[in-house]
Amino acid sequence: MLPSRHLALACTAALGAIGWAAPALAEAAAEEGPEIIVYGRPDGYDLESTPTGTKTDTALVNVPQSIAVVSREQLDDQGMLSLGEALRYVPGVVLGQGEGHRDQVNLRGQNSSADFFIDGIRDDAQYYRPLYNIERIEVLKGANAMIFGRGGGGGAINRVSKAPEFGHLRGSASGGVDSFGAWNLAVDLGAPLSDSLGLRLNATYEEFNNHRQNFGGSFFGITPTIGARLGQDTRLTVTYEYAEDRRLTDRGVPSQGGLPLRGYDATSFADPATSNNEMTAHLARARLDHEFSPNLSANLTVQFADYAKFYSNVYPGSAVSNTGTLTLSGYDFSADRRNLIGQGNLVWKGTTGGIGHTLLLGFDAGDQETLTKRRDAAFPSGATVALAQRITLPKVTFPSLTSASRSDASFWSLYLQDQIDLGEHIKVIGGVRFDRFAISSTNLVSGFQGQRSDSKWSPRLGLIVKPGEKVSFYGSYAVSFLPQSGDQFAVLDATTQALAPEEFENMELGFKWDITHGLAFTAAAYRLDRTNTRATDPISGNAVLSGSSRTKGIELSLVGRITKNLDVSMGYALQDGEITATTTAAPAGRRLAQLPRHQASAWARYDLTPSLGLGLGVVYQSSQFATISNAVRLPAFTRIDAALFYDVSSKVSLQLNVENLTDTDYFPAAHTDNNISTGKPVNAKATVRVKF
Repeated sequence: MLPSRHLALACTAALGAIGWAAPALAEAAAEEGPEIIVYGRPDGYDLESTPTGTKTDTALVNVPQSIAVVSREQLDDQGMLSLGEALRYVPGVVLGQGEGHRDQVNLRGQNSSADFFIDGIRDDAQYYRPLYNIERIEVLKGANAMIFGRGGGGGAINRVSKAPEFGHLRGSASGGVDSFGAWNLAVDLGAPLSDSLGLRLNATYEEFNNHRQNFGGSFFGITPTIGARLGQDTRLTVTYEYAEDRRLTDRGVPSQGGLPLRGYDATSFADPATSNNEMTAHLARARLDHEFSPNLSANLTVQFADYAKFYSNVYPGSAVSNTGTLTLSGYDFSADRRNLIGQGNLVWKGTTGGIGHTLLLGFDAGDQETLTKRRDAAFPSGATVALAQRITLPKVTFPSLTSASRSDASFWSLYLQDQIDLGEHIKVIGGVRFDRFAISSTNLVSGFQGQRSDSKWSPRLGLIVKPGEKVSFYGSYAVSFLPQSGDQFAVLDATTQALAPEEFENMELGFKWDITHGLAFTAAAYRLDRTNTRATDPISGNAVLSGSSRTKGIELSLVGRITKNLDVSMGYALQDGEITATTTAAPAGRRLAQLPRHQASAWARYDLTPSLGLGLGVVYQSSQFATISNAVRLPAFTRIDAALFYDVSSKVSLQLNVENLTDTDYFPAAHTDNNISTGKPVNAKATVRVKF
């Protein structure tokens, strides 16, 4: 059931917002008549421009980078509630398991738990990100520290928040329940409070359930956003987000004979008494936009984020033996993090000597404090268990502190970029960024204090050739880096504090064509080289710099409205990646982990009548290795999804989504060779949406 404190908080916020808005809404109704404007599907799935790829409002056809966008309309049609679910339909993105407690992705063969952004600001803690307050998801592929700073070796994922409403009362509520008993409620209210003040309030509650034994949990989130017009040329937007996630930490099944264990898709190896994940996040963000003139504008954003996370887990620590036994492992972990980040951009548009320019000058600065603690599991009666449909778990304890650290990571950067128009057919984008990154940490167990600072230049260069206004060919080169303390910057040791950052170099050729106003085709071919990766020295056992890898591939996509009644989102990725320098971790030539050679997806919605629509989706993924050991292979799979849409009236609609229509047995993700996720069997979800 919905906890009373959450229900009270959601109701109080909603009623307070409606009460605050009532006078302004009554005035607006009197001026404009009784009609209330409601949300609809005016533009389908396509997006023509976004500021994220360049930090300037640039048409996607003029951005020399592969960018995939998942619109709010597509998220609703597919019934997607979480980031991981939505990314499954984006070729070139392979979902990691995330140990059953966080978002984790592989972008162009590069694994990350931190390359996530919200409205262009870093959101790098380890948790599951919801979508109830999101307008769209943008997947920017390829290394590009010029825009995002450190990390982002394979790309970055940016969520764009729903904006405050200044024009009309807009509201919707939805509720859904699926075959496993999971359910959710959500509300979205946009209201003009006055001519210069607008509100957006989003809230949701979810109860989790699936095919796995003992699984359960809940999520609660609420996000109020206020927008204020401070004069004709200035706008302030203030957002606060509260998120609370509670769920069983489930790390799937082990392997057997080099393949995932079959026939035990529901079997849980987690101890329901101890394998729990608890996360609470507070994100407060303010953005100020000002237009000095039609050609000169600036924006300034400040975000404070506080994340409190604790999880414990028991999971398969070995493959299943020939005698039908396996060994369990486990640990618990807490992480408290506070991020303070500021970002500012100055944009000038003009001409010099007949050459057009869009000039960007910006800065990023921030500080990140992290406190972590870990205790390894102990099994007093032994950690070996017999395989069964329902495992008899031994007693588990977490007796003493194994590791603990306190770290402070600070950074500042300056960047300069120019988008140059050389006539009608040639555009050049060039930029450079300077980053100063410093980290200091204390190992609270050993007492070791580590320090490291790095100064890095990150260039970006792109050439765009436009035979026509809606067609472009491009080539680009971009670089990114990642300090050796890892993407979560927890602790340094005597070795890592002496190692230079990892480097990522991305070269890309592409073609973009806006076929119609609402339909876009893109194609890209890339090569991504990663160097300075760590490996273990075979004699000393310390980490040394000697690793490197190369990923290359082709990506195709067609997104948008083909006819008035047909919206599509289709894509294909051909990928190949290997280790290019022999290390003690893996020899040269070994395949990169979780990088299927072929990925394909297609989703289509067709409206048979103004009230009745059908949806059909297919996801294909060829086989992939779970890790760089190349000892366990996840088999290829094809999953088919379907949907039925029916509008009862202009304000009430019904929706039925069926996931895995053919009940395919598949294994979509892994964390290690023996932590492998099992795909859901056929599952139906019914949703009711009400507009007001």
